[in-house]
Amino acid sequence: MIVLSSQDVRKALPMQGAVAAMQQAYAALSDNRAQVPLRLALPIPWHQASGLFMPAYVYDQSGGAMVVKAVALYPHNQSRGLPLIQAAVLVMQPDSGTPVALLEGSTLTAIRTGAASGAATSILSRPESQVAAIFGAGVQGRTQLEAVCCVRPIRTAWIYDPDRQRLEQFIAEMAGIPPIPADLRLADNPRQAVASADVICTATTSSTPVFSDADLKPGAHINAVGAYTPEMQEVPPETVSRARLVVDSRSASLAEAGDIIQPIRAGLITPEHIHAELGEIVLGRLSGRSCPTEITLFKSVGIAVQDAMAAQLAVDNALRMGLGQVVEW
Repeated sequence: MIVLSSQDVRKALPMQGAVAAMQQAYAALSDNRAQVPLRLALPIPWHQASGLFMPAYVYDQSGGAMVVKAVALYPHNQSRGLPLIQAAVLVMQPDSGTPVALLEGSTLTAIRTGAASGAATSILSRPESQVAAIFGAGVQGRTQLEAVCCVRPIRTAWIYDPDRQRLEQFIAEMAGIPPIPADLRLADNPRQAVASADVICTATTSSTPVFSDADLKPGAHINAVGAYTPEMQEVPPETVSRARLVVDSRSASLAEAGDIIQPIRAGLITPEHIHAELGEIVLGRLSGRSCPTEITLFKSVGIAVQDAMAAQLAVDNALRMGLGQVVEW
């Protein structure tokens, strides 16, 4: 078995390749070539924390992928100098079930989540998009920006986070690192961030909308990757109700995505408001953007098919590059 550290995963899973892998993952899901049960949530009330367990099997002619990801979300970890998210991904041979690799999962999760937004941006945003806005200056915000810059000619990006220190650190660390432009701007408020943005990414743990619908410019595309529980919300319900809504998985979004569940409960939309799964657009079965002024919204709650395809790509690349530590099993 090969063990890949966080650094190994970073080297073995470049963003451009991860974006392509996410398109393949979503296509497999919408083509019924993936078995992806809804994730199992494990409440840990004694620590105000939770665990998530996400299995997936993907079939394709190249052999497919089979993984199980275990994630622990401990909100108080940051005050202890530890990451909020702890995770590990077990990769097994899809034709025998033999364990073949163990990957540090937080890094893989961050990359594949960013890559999902990159895939959606490449399909749904206007090709000439040049201005981005990122909500959330954490790990997820970094990979969101990287992925968007991989697929669109972004020249300027506005970054917003209530934590000024994190915001300044984000800009200092990320500005000018290819493919990210040097022109990263600190937004003093949400309106300043979105007013000129062609592509907006929300990667927060907010329970209320992080921007106002009235501040969006015509033709903006939004990637909403937070709000992974029914109680959480990042996107205004008015935006959800007027946008062309595309999801990673209909069943997962209707079970978990507060950005969709809350407008449904309020009677603003019905489940039929979901235009498509992203994989259906990748497969050419449904259309993407209908006009340059349309607001498009990709809502992702994160599904294990992403982990399966990302982990398999990382393992294949690591073996080719000689990365990781081989251990007896």
